Amino acid sequence: MLADGLGWLVRKFLHTIFSYFLFVWEMFKNIPGAFLNFHTTVEQMQNVGITSIPVVFAASLATGAIMSWQLAYQFGDMIPMMFVGMAVGKSVMVELCPILTAMVLAGRIGASMCSELGTMAVTEQLDAYKVLGLSPYKFLLAPRLIATVIMIPVLTVLSIFIGIVGGYEVAHLYKEVSFSVFFYGVRMFYQNWDLIVGLIKATLYGYFIASYACFFGFTTHGGAEGVGRATKATVVAGMTSILIGGFVLSKLLLI
Repeated sequence: MLADGLGWLVRKFLHTIFSYFLFVWEMFKNIPGAFLNFHTTVEQMQNVGITSIPVVFAASLATGAIMSWQLAYQFGDMIPMMFVGMAVGKSVMVELCPILTAMVLAGRIGASMCSELGTMAVTEQLDAYKVLGLSPYKFLLAPRLIATVIMIPVLTVLSIFIGIVGGYEVAHLYKEVSFSVFFYGVRMFYQNWDLIVGLIKATLYGYFIASYACFFGFTTHGGAEGVGRATKATVVAGMTSILIGGFVLSKLLLI
């Protein structure tokens, strides 16, 4: 019984992986058509980007502040305070802000996108698109993928700026680190490649979030309970892929 159950789970997992790649291939084929209806992509860019600014602002400010406080506390009087700026700048650019921005949006945007598409699936609205001769991939799915892949790097740039400013404010207010000392450390150790790596990661994270949300939402079945299962699968798959993908990219790009 245990072997049969395990075998069923393995077959189901492999079938899901295969279906996901077929789905992504179909979605990528419809990306050129989505650009012909770019207003739908712009609407999704607003939903993904503009409405997420407050939560990204709060998460980034807290990230920079906590990082700065911990570094200043650990360094104490043993290490020059300019290294607080160096460590905050490096960490928020390369790792913390890209990954935390993506994790926040995986819960906010990924869940919202999946539940919206899942509700359309179980109420047969997606079938109505097909009956009318309209491609859901072109009008619903590809625009969401494009918008997310574009806007998450943009939000990451904003997140990095806020994280560094938040780190400086905490270091200045509680450890009396001056503006010149903090940003001297940021500038002295800054490399363009750090920012590029952060944006590459953010782009990949955007792909993960949108592709999982579209896949699980589009294939939802089973009514309201099915929508709940699909939303949970989207968030879990998205966050897991973000963590694993961040580690793999760090190993590949930071050599």
